[in-house]
Amino acid sequence: MGTGPVGHTQWETPIVAARIISFIVALFVLPGLALAHGPTRQKASETVTIDAAPDKVWAKIAEFGDMSWHPRIAMTDAPKGNEKGSIRTLGFTDGGMMEEELSKYDATKMSYSTFIGHVNVDLLPATNYSSTITVKPAKDGAGSEVQWRAAFYRGYPNNDPPAELNDEAAVEGVTAYIREGLENLKATVESGS
Repeated sequence: MGTGPVGHTQWETPIVAARIISFIVALFVLPGLALAHGPTRQKASETVTIDAAPDKVWAKIAEFGDMSWHPRIAMTDAPKGNEKGSIRTLGFTDGGMMEEELSKYDATKMSYSTFIGHVNVDLLPATNYSSTITVKPAKDGAGSEVQWRAAFYRGYPNNDPPAELNDEAAVEGVTAYIREGLENLKATVESGS
């Protein structure tokens, strides 16, 4: 077998060159691929303790067609009520509208889950929003604990989202929406309204 430059066999030099070229390509291409990924699922979860029995708190939120306890919601309409698949139209205080579907309802567990496939990003900077709200006895036995969990994607589904529709904006916007609702629910129930 013949030798190449500096004592290498004729086969070693092309193999080494191919490895170096592969390394250089990987060095420049792979970081770009990592940055080019689309949105990732985000989550938000808030819990509030309310000085009232779970049944009393559940009675305030149990009707899918009534979100009067949320300060951003001016009107709610859900002709099919608490039936799975029911669609409620939410009229926001700023005039915007959105539809939300009831995907699961369990009065015994005092819980329901919803889905918004087409979110109005001017109202909530997220897409494919799903949430679950649950009422339980408080851990110390006095009052209730209400947990509202949501999972969603940012409002801009493509790469390079504008700042108002990126992951951080989605988490901040959804968390604020949930927190405002729970704080107002607490105030409403505890004041007897």
